[in-house]
Amino acid sequence: MCGIAAFYNPEINDKQAAIGKMMEAIKHRGPSSDGMYTNDVMALGFRRLSIIDLRGGTQPIFNEDKSKAIIFNGEIYNYKPIREDLIKAGHTFTTKADTEVLLHGYEEWGMAGLLKKVRGMFAFIIWDDEEKSMYGARDFFGIKPMYYQNKDGKLLVGSELKSFLAYPDFQKELNVEAVKPYLMNQYNDLKETFFKGVYRFPAGHYFKFKDGQMDIKQYWDAEYKENNLSFEETLDKINEDLKETVELYHNADVPVGAFLSEGVDSSFVTSLLNPDDVFSISFDDSTYDEASKAKALADIKGWHFFADKVDADEAMRDFPEMQYHMDEPDANPSIIPLWYLSKLARKHVTVALSGEGADELFAGYVNYGMHTHNNVIKVFTSGLKKLPKGVKVSLAKGIKKMPNFPGKVHMYTNLAKPSEFYVGQSVIYDMDHPTIFSSDDANSMLQPTYRNELTTNGLYQEDFKKVKDLDNVKQMQYIDLHHFMLNDILQKADKISMAHSLELRVPYLDRKIAELANSIPTKYLVNKHDTKYALRKASERVLPEEWAKRPKLGFPTPIKQWLKEERFYKQVRKLFCEDFVNDIFEQEKIIDLLDENFKGDGSHRRQIWAIYTFLVWYKLYFINYEETVKKYQHVQPEVAALIEQGKLV
Repeated sequence: MCGIAAFYNPEINDKQAAIGKMMEAIKHRGPSSDGMYTNDVMALGFRRLSIIDLRGGTQPIFNEDKSKAIIFNGEIYNYKPIREDLIKAGHTFTTKADTEVLLHGYEEWGMAGLLKKVRGMFAFIIWDDEEKSMYGARDFFGIKPMYYQNKDGKLLVGSELKSFLAYPDFQKELNVEAVKPYLMNQYNDLKETFFKGVYRFPAGHYFKFKDGQMDIKQYWDAEYKENNLSFEETLDKINEDLKETVELYHNADVPVGAFLSEGVDSSFVTSLLNPDDVFSISFDDSTYDEASKAKALADIKGWHFFADKVDADEAMRDFPEMQYHMDEPDANPSIIPLWYLSKLARKHVTVALSGEGADELFAGYVNYGMHTHNNVIKVFTSGLKKLPKGVKVSLAKGIKKMPNFPGKVHMYTNLAKPSEFYVGQSVIYDMDHPTIFSSDDANSMLQPTYRNELTTNGLYQEDFKKVKDLDNVKQMQYIDLHHFMLNDILQKADKISMAHSLELRVPYLDRKIAELANSIPTKYLVNKHDTKYALRKASERVLPEEWAKRPKLGFPTPIKQWLKEERFYKQVRKLFCEDFVNDIFEQEKIIDLLDENFKGDGSHRRQIWAIYTFLVWYKLYFINYEETVKKYQHVQPEVAALIEQGKLV
């Protein structure tokens, strides 16, 4: 696990100094060691957190004749059999690390051939000195981040945007188009980042850069073709494949633990892993204690259970540092518990397994059509779903126009085309307020420069066209896989864990598991019984029935409660009143919104939190960036202590 940075720019004279500054900006991703390679046209930089082959895995790694070099962030879980095949083909290995498999695999099979063989999470760059070409790839789901800027025949690539800001030729400019869609959806879902001219490299793609030209090709995408397995055979297959995957993901030369919440996703994975150590978090001022329920399972299973309580004052104090590590503003409140969960785990392990991806792959969200607990409404709606497609669409339009009634949202979302209404998972779907801010409300809060016509649903249309012939649930799954999970869930999982020099592994997002999940008939995934039904039933093979049936909660964050407390209200209001804010927002309007939320029922909390998060981030990166770097560009204290004690593993 590590951080990578690279550039192609013949005009930079001191390439070592340039790549060195970029590497320093992401030191937290790899405090164990660093390395670089430069020539007259390009540079590769690397920061390492040692996981496999602790002594021999330092990068860049070269091939036999030193004509090719690689830097790699991630893990290739099936590298051992691939390594054996490459040795048989005549390749010589100088390390036992998975990185070298990618380099020799590229030599043997090319990029397209290599990427058909691997299972894992990755972002890597290869320099081919014979071709004078740079190659790169990002994993199937985008678990590992990778950004790029291709400008005037010069290329900049890296794991985090912080490294770009350290690059001598980088011109920092806010992408004003991103602000409004962020307000609607709590994260930036555009292809272009909040920094103008810098893009997220797409998941499931690779590139070739030569002579100033970048060619990007897709090598994998989710495909949905239902299998013929019975329900019981499906449960057997889920258990079989997930057990094999978890065992594969356990491979490491360092301690491996697991994040444990109350829900079925993490409980299932953790039960299959059976680690020594598990970790959970709760809030000191919350009415809901997630950790106590997680501990009950740990006690049953005999795991060492570590838990901590998040102090509200501590969380609000540390929140700017969290947003610094996110690179772009992200108002998902779950960032806060994840920060302290990672901090806790890092004191004991280097690698932790987590349950991300289960909801997207096995259909766990209520927004997939489970907006009622009334069985009569469920059965009635199931009958309506058997009507011809055209009739269903017409009926949905009629239902939408009707006054509110019990089951309206459930019926409408099951009958209408998802391309007409679906807006992802930032909030539970509400026909009147489907996003955090409506398009019009977002525009009304922004200064004219920041207003545009973008909508959340509109950003999905390109992807909806690819799956228009699939059933509604699978269409929505595909959208979430390429938006909410890619640009929110996985971003926070990587950035927050790596801020603490902790590797987070996500077995549900293995290619093998995804291909299985995508082949399961929808009737086994979402039905009158529950969401994520097949996975829940499969988990009963290793979990008490009570855990298999528990609803999705994650680690609930009490931002509603916090924003109703006077000290935090004043903290947020102070930021809202700063001079720079009026350059972006209609300042009086957002202050009024905050005041109304404080005096009222707290129903504007998500809107307030989205604005507050953006302003915290903007102040860090555009108002006080030099001060930000001095304050936050370091490894975490618990990691520094391990380094000082010689115990960093």
